[in-house]
Amino acid sequence: MNSEKKSCSSYNLKNPVLTSRMFILQKSKLENSLSPLHYKNKPKKLAFSKKLKEIAEINPLRQKPKFEDDDLVPYVGMPQTDEHSKSVMEVILRPYKEVKGRNIIYPNDLLYARIEPSVFNKKIILTDDLKGYEFAFTSTEFYIVKGKNVDNHYLLANLLSSYVYNQIEGKVTGSTGRRRVDKSSFEETIIPFPLENNKREPVSNLIKNYFLHKQTNEAEAEKLLSSIDDYLLKELGISLPIPVENTLKNRIFTTSIKEISGGRFDPKLYSLLCKELIQSIYKTKFKHQSLKSTIVLSNAGDWGFDDKEKFNDEEFVRCLVIRATEFDNKINLKIDGSRAKFRLVDKLKYKLLDVQPNDLLIEKSGGSEKQPVGRVAILTSDLISENSLGFSNFVQKIRVDETIVLADYVFNYLKTLHNIKITDVMQSQTNGIKNLILGEYFNLPIPVPPLAKQKEIAEYITNIRNKAQALKDKTKNLLKKASEEIEEILLN
Repeated sequence: MNSEKKSCSSYNLKNPVLTSRMFILQKSKLENSLSPLHYKNKPKKLAFSKKLKEIAEINPLRQKPKFEDDDLVPYVGMPQTDEHSKSVMEVILRPYKEVKGRNIIYPNDLLYARIEPSVFNKKIILTDDLKGYEFAFTSTEFYIVKGKNVDNHYLLANLLSSYVYNQIEGKVTGSTGRRRVDKSSFEETIIPFPLENNKREPVSNLIKNYFLHKQTNEAEAEKLLSSIDDYLLKELGISLPIPVENTLKNRIFTTSIKEISGGRFDPKLYSLLCKELIQSIYKTKFKHQSLKSTIVLSNAGDWGFDDKEKFNDEEFVRCLVIRATEFDNKINLKIDGSRAKFRLVDKLKYKLLDVQPNDLLIEKSGGSEKQPVGRVAILTSDLISENSLGFSNFVQKIRVDETIVLADYVFNYLKTLHNIKITDVMQSQTNGIKNLILGEYFNLPIPVPPLAKQKEIAEYITNIRNKAQALKDKTKNLLKKASEEIEEILLN
């Protein structure tokens, strides 16, 4: 004990050091790592355990299907997965030439994020649902884990446990910002593994039950959220055109040269179906005016500069910058602590951003094959009070005159317009990025019911979204409870 104090006092430590974070290691015990976490997190020995590589394949060799370079193929990257529910949220389509060198996944594989910050946030995904696809290409930032003679639910349960996570945390190497877990180190991870299957079953069943409850909650939440558009359109007296069969005959149409002169040479814009869709939102039982006429402020965002620990706070403001990534298709913004982006924004530019509660953000660049650009979000008081808030140059901010239209009402209305694919005919594409044509978007009509009716509509929809969010939160709590029970079983 005295020698420890003497050793520590030989260094001029300016700040007090927590003794719980201090330990002594014999030189002979040093292995291939100089990371303190590697030694601090070495697992205690268990009666029954195996190395991960003994019970699972990491990035198993698989024959990849062949396509033409420009063929669209299913793909699951980091943004298409959710670390909270441990699930694939979306499968997107990408040209084969962009992904053909990547690994492929099948239903019920495990994806383990190997690079920070995801590795520290336990981003482990069970690909139980690939949205109808038989396979998908995936990001190189994932390890694919496939059990040999053990089900992947048991492996997932272990990878979520503190016993296993602490080991992996100690294996992380590299410089801050791109720290990662090497494959060879990952394969050496010790997994609690009773030889009898009936002793592993309770652990697997906890994860299986979680996914069953998750599926039920998600179906109920989806049912609630999918009712919003029908409710809103009905309240406004808007009837959408009846969809027609997507045949070649129905896709052929004519238009006059006068109509397209000086405008966009885009067949989608002039098709009969799109014309009928746009015309339908003018046929409301309330008076309407252009969205542009209700806007009192409109400005683009600023991407700023890379964040630094030390910066001139008289010149810059550290901002949480809202990007298209944070737009949630169903509810509102989804600010994920592990992926939130902080940037340094010039003070003068930050002042011009003038972020206020009830401002609306519109995604003006981005989109994907299945998702048109033009998603919308509303800024809430709690979000603004918690951070200095900015938004990227791919986002447009508007503020409406609330003596004419309430911000909550406009938010819900514009969200419905996006859902019914109005913005699909108001986007152009350059260099692979879809851009919302703001001039056309701002000319869209917005029904203007009495303010009391707008409030009624907004409150009804907010209540539905709150119920859906409660179901999502319930799912998170189920996983937390399951993880605690798993930990107790594994270590006992």
